[in-house]
Amino acid sequence: MSVEHSIREKLTRAFSPEALDVVNESHHHAGHAGSPGTGESHFRIKVVSAAFAGKSRVERHRMVNAVLAEELSGKIHALAVTALTPGESA
Repeated sequence: MSVEHSIREKLTRAFSPEALDVVNESHHHAGHAGSPGTGESHFRIKVVSAAFAGKSRVERHRMVNAVLAEELSGKIHALAVTALTPGESA
């Protein structure tokens, strides 16, 4: 399973999001120090879920990081997170 597919599947299961965008930005980092060259190491995600209600930005990021702990321990080099409630906009 691709890293992108794993991210989508895990976040969907964990947060039942109203919206989920997963963007693979690895091609922007090819050849940079720290880039493993796998083509699936740098991601930007936006997840909109009621599960984030009443949580601070840091708490939301920790929730996402906990769900993606396996990927963050090796496969993902960089992850940019935007975690919002349905009533918020970015």
